[in-house]
Amino acid sequence: MSLTKTMDSPTVEGDVEMETGFVAIYWRDMVKFFRSKALLFSALIQPVLWLVLYGISMTSNINIFFANTPNPQGVVSVNYMTFMAAGVVGMTILFTCLYAGQNVQFDKQYGLMKGIVVSPLPRSQILLGVTLGGITKALIQTVIVILFGYVLGIEFFFGLTLTGTLTAIGGVLLFAVLFAMGLMFLSSAIAMKVRDHNVSQALITLLTLPLFFASNALYPLESLPAVLKIISYLNPLTHFINGMRCFGIGSDFYSFGLHYSIPLNELLISLGFLAVFTVIMFFVAVHAFETTTEF
Repeated sequence: MSLTKTMDSPTVEGDVEMETGFVAIYWRDMVKFFRSKALLFSALIQPVLWLVLYGISMTSNINIFFANTPNPQGVVSVNYMTFMAAGVVGMTILFTCLYAGQNVQFDKQYGLMKGIVVSPLPRSQILLGVTLGGITKALIQTVIVILFGYVLGIEFFFGLTLTGTLTAIGGVLLFAVLFAMGLMFLSSAIAMKVRDHNVSQALITLLTLPLFFASNALYPLESLPAVLKIISYLNPLTHFINGMRCFGIGSDFYSFGLHYSIPLNELLISLGFLAVFTVIMFFVAVHAFETTTEF
């Protein structure tokens, strides 16, 4: 009996280690992120610069343009800084997650990925560790953007009770995690399938600009041409920003000279769109990790 226990024990322990192997991948990614002072500084300062340089200048201009526009009675009016801050949060997650997946490409280039792949660790654990690292970095930057935004006058969660604020924060986190997860799966799949780092980087850059500008990040969709409006409705960034504005500002507000209303069914459509996007990208990423043979 003791012999059986002795033989079974390492197998069970080994199975547990394989099931939690993603923690090592995740921890390595986070240690590398915090040790690189230049990377950490640039990652945190970029969205802040958007708020300071673009936000302040545009807010002053928007206020001039719509100074004589009457606000609808009974509707909360928010400044342009608050309106675009949701877009800057979306931009931060978009850029962070799409470029974070490129760590896989660097590991391939320098031979580190080959050492990880030949270990008993399942490839799904590698994908999970990389994805959690990207999501964590995106959430850290999101918190920095929102906190700094308060200094500049954004009005997220304004007028809510403690319970309402916690609910709104939970809603923002739900949308942010879903959006970041889908982007991480997409970025990791590209990094695994593309051999050359320059090509991978070019593809990511090619994705970021259309996704950002063909969305409601900086301006209302009503002002876009019909073709761009259709594209924006198929853009996951648009649906994340819908959720961000609904929970961060409110479901009914006035800004940019327009009256915005985000009913519950529209919010659920955006949530469902992000969920479907994430699931599709998950299968794409799993397929990319399982079928890649050259490292």
